[in-house]
Amino acid sequence: MRLLLAEDEKELSKALCAILKHNNFSVDAVYDGQDAFDYGLDENYDGIILDIMMPKMNGLEVLKKLRENGVSTPVLILTAKSEIEDKILGLDTGADDYLTKPFAMGELLARVRALTRRKAEFSPNVLSFGNITLNRETFELSCENNSIRLGNKEFQMLEMLITNPGRLISTEQFMERIWGYETEAEINVVWVYISYLRKKLSNLNANVEIKAVRGVGYTLEEVKC
Repeated sequence: MRLLLAEDEKELSKALCAILKHNNFSVDAVYDGQDAFDYGLDENYDGIILDIMMPKMNGLEVLKKLRENGVSTPVLILTAKSEIEDKILGLDTGADDYLTKPFAMGELLARVRALTRRKAEFSPNVLSFGNITLNRETFELSCENNSIRLGNKEFQMLEMLITNPGRLISTEQFMERIWGYETEAEINVVWVYISYLRKKLSNLNANVEIKAVRGVGYTLEEVKC
């Protein structure tokens, strides 16, 4: 899952990014309303977290302009304001949820999980393909009676593959969705993590495998006996 975080308090932004990444979200962080709008126009996000009080353009203005431009990405508004009128204004402008500062990190994570589920009609917590299951809450990959907890990047890559079975996903798509636009990671890092996942699927005796099409991408396929 990929998020856009727009928060002008850089220390808070860093803390939120660390917690979200620890919980297997990819995060692009911006610090003013103009960047939030520019990044938000790219609908390649599963959710947007918007602070209201930001320089250049406040969060409600960003939200209004995004909705006017047809962007339907779910949005969670963050603000120090707690008055009912502010909450109503935020929701009426097009927000999907509203969280008042200060907040518990556990509540933020729960709201973000709920937010990202709204992008589709239904997004189950446990994904299945072949004889494997992937738990989005515990990050466990299971096969019959065996299971293993995946690391952050491994989980996100397998989540992309398992939700798009049989579909080729390019190296560039993995880089963009998981590492982000401004990453300094080399593109061969994708191959490294694909290798990790293949070994774990093999160790679990999974009847699915990650196949590569040279120069095109990777796909998850069930192995036929």
